[in-house]
Amino acid sequence: MAEKKMAERKIVGKKTADEATARKAPAAKVTAGKSEAAKSGKKVRVTLVRGLIGTRESHRATVRGLGLRRINHTVELEDTPSVRGMINKVNYLVKCEA
Repeated sequence: MAEKKMAERKIVGKKTADEATARKAPAAKVTAGKSEAAKSGKKVRVTLVRGLIGTRESHRATVRGLGLRRINHTVELEDTPSVRGMINKVNYLVKCEA
């Protein structure tokens, strides 16, 4: 009985030749072009005005994703919906100038 279970585990763990050589299809590349804001060159200036101590980990990651490193550090980013969403998430930590 134990030998049968061991044999089943070995079979389950092995891949067939087709599975081993088969590769996943590459992910579709997004080539739709730049957004409207990127085409028009609209920028938004974001400044970190409060420290990150005592904030949520996801908010700290969002601030880092915006490119902000320290208090009073300012970055200029493209005005896209994703950047706007990040700014809205941490609006109590940053100052935004259009």
